[in-house]
Amino acid sequence: MPQQRKPNDLSRSLMTLNVDTTLIAVVELSLSSWLVAGIVPGVERQPLKKLKTDENALLALLNRWRDEAVRSGYKISRIAVAFEAGRDGFWLARWLRAREIEAHVIHASSIAVSREHRRAKTDRLDTELLKRAFVGWLRGERDHCKTAAIPSLREEDAKRPSRERESLVGEQSRLVNRMKATLIRLGIRGFNPKLRHAEQRVATLRTPEGEPIPPSTLAELKRDMQRRRFICDQIRSIEQERLERLERAPDTKPHAMVRLLARVTGIGIETADLLVHELLLRNMRDRRAVARYGGLTGSPDRSGGTNREKGLARSGNARVRRGMIQLAWRFLLFQKDSALAQWYRRRTEHAPKARKTMIVALARKLLIALWRLVREGVVPEGVAMRPA
Repeated sequence: MPQQRKPNDLSRSLMTLNVDTTLIAVVELSLSSWLVAGIVPGVERQPLKKLKTDENALLALLNRWRDEAVRSGYKISRIAVAFEAGRDGFWLARWLRAREIEAHVIHASSIAVSREHRRAKTDRLDTELLKRAFVGWLRGERDHCKTAAIPSLREEDAKRPSRERESLVGEQSRLVNRMKATLIRLGIRGFNPKLRHAEQRVATLRTPEGEPIPPSTLAELKRDMQRRRFICDQIRSIEQERLERLERAPDTKPHAMVRLLARVTGIGIETADLLVHELLLRNMRDRRAVARYGGLTGSPDRSGGTNREKGLARSGNARVRRGMIQLAWRFLLFQKDSALAQWYRRRTEHAPKARKTMIVALARKLLIALWRLVREGVVPEGVAMRPA
């Protein structure tokens, strides 16, 4: 079993903060420029510097601030830099860490902001909020703000096939819906544009008035069918490359997890690959952290006499949440004798309206069971497994 992280190592710093030897900087990232705010020991002013989007300029600025602290009689032994998670991803954090600078990526939603109806919002004010949150995190205040686990370049790249396939499947569905809507607008129903010879048969279709499809509309439909065929080829290519990777290195940690999950009846390679690279490879603290990251926890509203549930919090990984809810429905079909499926049937036998609500609870229990399967080798009770 792999070594687990210490509790709360992302919601608070486990290293003691010495304000006299630590240079703290936060970066407000944008496409055109970076705004860097710092707390420099021995320097009364709160320095604020606007830079071009250049990592070398950022490094030079940090070194200049360190030299200012040294001239003021303070020896800097730690440089801590933070920025919000966003479009830039994690490359800057990896680049800084490679140069022995402590870098953290903060979840933007975990930073408290003013709840005034019209609050002022500028990059300068954002750096002040970010700096205040980051200093509290460095002091070790629990849940002052939350930082993200910084993946390696290889770990990020391993997620791309599953995410690209999800995007392509969505694009394919949009094309099919658009073609069906175009045909229905002409009064033509019952034609399936996904058929192999649909491109040849579409020219023979007739409207209820007995007229052929207008030439511009026909050309549009053919282009959409060609585009859909190209997308299908890309999806098959992604799936084939994934199978080839599994065959080339079947015993590596991620591939071993995928193969183990795929042995569970009702789980395919695509679902197993998504769960492994999006969640199961992460060092989760406990089952609550697993459910929370999967976005399958509730959002209670309890204040005074008010006590209600507002539904899913949706604060975790949306891909995992969608995949697990779909898998939960499929699990009921393929694992009817499992303890989890029997638990669901008992809860919904006399309450059919609660099925949609309880499927989320089943998805949460199933996700935790799969996490224990790949981490501890514990097969969920009654679950049928394919031979190895």
